[in-house]
Amino acid sequence: MIRKILVVFLLITSTTLLAQKTSSSPYSFFGIGDEFSPKTVEQNSMGGIGVAYNHYKYLNFTNPAANAYLRYTTYAFGVLNNDLTIKSNGEKQKSTATSLSYIALGFPIGRNAGFSLGLQPVSSVGYSLVNNSLDNLTGNIQAATFYEGDGGVNRIYGSFGMRIFKDFSVGIEADYRFGSIENSITNQIVNVSLATKYKEDNTIRGGSVTLGTQYQKILKKNLYLNAGATFKLGNDLRVSGNEYLYSLTRGANGGDIPRDTLFSESLSGKYKMPLKSILGVGFGKFDKWYVGLEYENQDAIQVLGTLSNTNAAYRYEDSNSFSLGGYYLPKINSISSYWDRVTYRAGVRFEKTGLSVDGSGTNSNFTTINDFGMSFGLGLPLKQLSNVNLGVEFGKRGTTANNLIQENYVNFRLSLSLSESWFVKRKID
Repeated sequence: MIRKILVVFLLITSTTLLAQKTSSSPYSFFGIGDEFSPKTVEQNSMGGIGVAYNHYKYLNFTNPAANAYLRYTTYAFGVLNNDLTIKSNGEKQKSTATSLSYIALGFPIGRNAGFSLGLQPVSSVGYSLVNNSLDNLTGNIQAATFYEGDGGVNRIYGSFGMRIFKDFSVGIEADYRFGSIENSITNQIVNVSLATKYKEDNTIRGGSVTLGTQYQKILKKNLYLNAGATFKLGNDLRVSGNEYLYSLTRGANGGDIPRDTLFSESLSGKYKMPLKSILGVGFGKFDKWYVGLEYENQDAIQVLGTLSNTNAAYRYEDSNSFSLGGYYLPKINSISSYWDRVTYRAGVRFEKTGLSVDGSGTNSNFTTINDFGMSFGLGLPLKQLSNVNLGVEFGKRGTTANNLIQENYVNFRLSLSLSESWFVKRKID
């Protein structure tokens, strides 16, 4: 039955994932957009930890070495709903975006190896902002500037993990990233029939390789200690496209009617992504409780080529994050109480995003954008080995200082993890 669900759902949702608008954040204006960490709903509900964590039926998008511990074929997909409140100069604005987070399949290969593959968004661009210029004497609007963006980057990945010693496993993941992004700035002056619009259309392509290791030591009384590390090797995201400046009029339905092209040039460049390393440790009791701590670090992203001409309002810095989280499962095989078989998850996360923005307009006063979040979740068991996983995250990103924007967000996450035994030779009595 699960195999039939898998085929049908993949056909329906794979196209949706590539076409969706998954962000409404003004910070998606910068670079390749609002970036997503590749984590499952279960991981996000524990503050995002995962480099040291493994489980016999749950997928792990952080460390490919965790595939070595898979014992069941698991199909998983996740959905994200983002409720965003934007603050700037005493004003507030709210928005909501709902999107598919991932489609993935993982299965064991023998007793000491496993493989997973899937499709996930990497980043999303989805903003629409208006800045009005007022007359100093009358206070009337003199001009309006519209900032709009759409698109994003997705990835297809394959991940393999193998246990080479009793307590030690290694893994490798390869992915291919692809997408397109459109950014535009339209300026309309009051009582002037023509507006001017600057637009960039970019196509993004690139691949990456991640290496991972995990160590797990079994202790007394069903306790265990584990540690993990991943290294996402440096890679390039190649960008090609065009930039335009043209005049236009607004149609009756609000659409653009282009008039004269004032400027047109091709764009070519790349985002040079440095090595990203993640280190973590954890301690727990099998199918009872777990707590883990994780640290992630990456040097500043470099922007090369003609793309460098468009990023004067922001720059990249070194990024890092700390995550702490875990779960508690009262009694996995309880008969008397359903809620004793529910997995309770929680975690906290602090991140220096690596993005620094100048809100003064002088290109000299940059402010680092930080992100803090607290998360909670439930793993609701279904029949056999499958689960519905619910998660909620409360967080804050950015600041209102230096004419910038502060985002208060609530992320609701939902995933379905379907597990069963495949490739099992059936016995006939």
